[in-house]
Amino acid sequence: MKNLLIVFTGGTFSMKIDEKTGGAVPYFHGEELLEMIPEASGRANIDIYNFGNLPGPHMYPETMLELSRKIREFVVQDNIDGVIVTHGTDTLEETAYLLDLTVKTEKPVVVIGAMKTSSEPDWDGPKNLIDAIKICTNSNSRGMGVLVCLNGEINAASEVTKTHTEDVETFHSLDFGAMGYVDRERVIFNRGPIKLESLETDKINSNVDLLTCYAGMNDKLFRFCADSGADGLVVEAFGVGNVTPKAFEGIEYVLSKNIPVVLVSRCPAGETLDVYGYPGAGKWLRKAGVMFAEYLNGQKARIKLMLALGLTSDKTELFKLMDDLH
Repeated sequence: MKNLLIVFTGGTFSMKIDEKTGGAVPYFHGEELLEMIPEASGRANIDIYNFGNLPGPHMYPETMLELSRKIREFVVQDNIDGVIVTHGTDTLEETAYLLDLTVKTEKPVVVIGAMKTSSEPDWDGPKNLIDAIKICTNSNSRGMGVLVCLNGEINAASEVTKTHTEDVETFHSLDFGAMGYVDRERVIFNRGPIKLESLETDKINSNVDLLTCYAGMNDKLFRFCADSGADGLVVEAFGVGNVTPKAFEGIEYVLSKNIPVVLVSRCPAGETLDVYGYPGAGKWLRKAGVMFAEYLNGQKARIKLMLALGLTSDKTELFKLMDDLH
């Protein structure tokens, strides 16, 4: 049998309903959770590492990078054939993408979570864990980068996003579709990840802001980000990559302070391109020095920019790392 490491970080996977408040809270640790899922032990030789018992919103970028450091220590060990990470779903895609950028290994790394707590009769944690074990013990899973699997759907960490607040079928790759599925005892891959990237850094600069454009947006929030000392800014623009004229003035102000600006779309799918030429449109943003992050959403572009700033503050190097049109 394969030797797998399960890294427990908390999230709804570890939660139960608190009798006093009536709300779900982190409760169980790894050993207790495995005892509640006896089917797991017969499928692989499993070791446990309790990283923490954190709700998804408590996973800060620095915490994600510390998790990456631990996993990098584990994957180089000959007695570990794959790693499974349990995580809160609210920030799961951000942690998974950070791991995808910083953990370079041919061994399978699968991030899972749960949308239901162990107090609910339809707790989805056990199925997601069993599916992750099936993925990690399948030889076709090697060299795929970090994978995310919930509800039997396998997605690339760089492509997946949470699409529904509470549906168990919430994680999808809106641009390219799922990479594969777990169907009973079969692991089926239809394709590989569209892009595998690496940012070899052990530093992260989390002083990066994220703004979403809206109709009639002015320059106020852009100026606040710059004047309050942000080291980077990600802008979720309209459509294919356009902002209001006043927002464009705000972006120019941010750039004048030598603060890098990365552009994504506020649309749930599609890429950013410099198509339009009116004031505030993509051609203007490109000429001003904004970086276009193609298919990344705002939260993922922020993760990537934070890591890139951990590597360099040089404008040319940042463009090479961040701009897919450069």
